[in-house]
Amino acid sequence: MAQSSDKWEGRWDRVKGKAREHFGRLTDDDVEEARGKRENLLGKIQEKYGETKEKAEEMLKDFERRHF
Repeated sequence: MAQSSDKWEGRWDRVKGKAREHFGRLTDDDVEEARGKRENLLGKIQEKYGETKEKAEEMLKDFERRHF
């Protein structure tokens, strides 16, 4: 289940390191540029992994299940 934008922003400081570890192709700058915005992180995942939006969404949902 997708988290609301407010929940993402509120928890971002605690999970941004985990996002960097989970998505190994993302740089520290990529994670910082997402700024806790779910859609921004989704775009970075699509870009760095060369995946469709649907596949990137699955990857992000997996991350949410593990860390939210």
